[in-house]
Amino acid sequence: MGLLHSEKIWIIFAGMTIGEIFAKILDAAVPVYGGREAHAVARYIMRERFGVSRADLVMEPDRDAANPEDLGRILSEVAAGRPVQYITGSVEFCGLRLQVSPGVLIPRPETEELVEWIISDAPATPSILDIGTGSGSIALALANAIPGAKLTATDISGEALEIARKNAQDTGLDINFLQNDILDPATSGRIGGRFDIIVSNPPYIPQRQAASMHINVRNYEPSGALFVPDDDPLLFYRAITGFSTSGLKTGGALYFEVHEESADDVTRHLAAEGFRKVELRCDINGKKRMVRARKS
Repeated sequence: MGLLHSEKIWIIFAGMTIGEIFAKILDAAVPVYGGREAHAVARYIMRERFGVSRADLVMEPDRDAANPEDLGRILSEVAAGRPVQYITGSVEFCGLRLQVSPGVLIPRPETEELVEWIISDAPATPSILDIGTGSGSIALALANAIPGAKLTATDISGEALEIARKNAQDTGLDINFLQNDILDPATSGRIGGRFDIIVSNPPYIPQRQAASMHINVRNYEPSGALFVPDDDPLLFYRAITGFSTSGLKTGGALYFEVHEESADDVTRHLAAEGFRKVELRCDINGKKRMVRARKS
């Protein structure tokens, strides 16, 4: 009886060292990412999939690798530009291990800075609403870091909410998840309650920029969570600000992640809508990235 295709692949890769596997992943990554980023991609996969650290690669490159049976799949996905977080199926965010798949955006380090800002500001036992939660990353990080916080998280995508609920289950954190379209006032009314904090990392990339983005974002991450019409970059900010005029308690805080091109427009819109103490912050890379405003 002949071998199945997957069995043949396993035999080809069986007995490889960790150094040899790293070299194969690197060869697949270089045409997609270039040299420096390809090394980071290969090291990430070695750590997350094979449990091999950078130090292991330097000190013990000839060590036998464990469980290489899915290396063929990994190599083909790396060569196709699939994000490494989707390849390994998880990402670390604010100290939490979260599942991710193409149904949700991959949480970014810049968003961790927004979370840290909220944590530093938060009152005791706050009620918090996360709009457009995706994988649940922001809501889960806040629930984990703020004692007694009561979290509600919404998203238009049922697939995203399924992933977010699984992440809540895996981390043992209590989040109230709701399916909601913030652009539809009829469904926004179902959220109910008034909150101390509302936070959102909404779609904000102008559609015209899609062609210039790397294929690992453009071809794999959900476009509905990324892009807005070129002629209406504040589409979601207007809707969320409008909801927050009634959804926030007096003195409550509204936090946004923003696109650097529209950051100043967002702050002006918040001020025009009667919010006070509007503050714009840059991220670690010096880009205008975060806004906080308080309800009068």
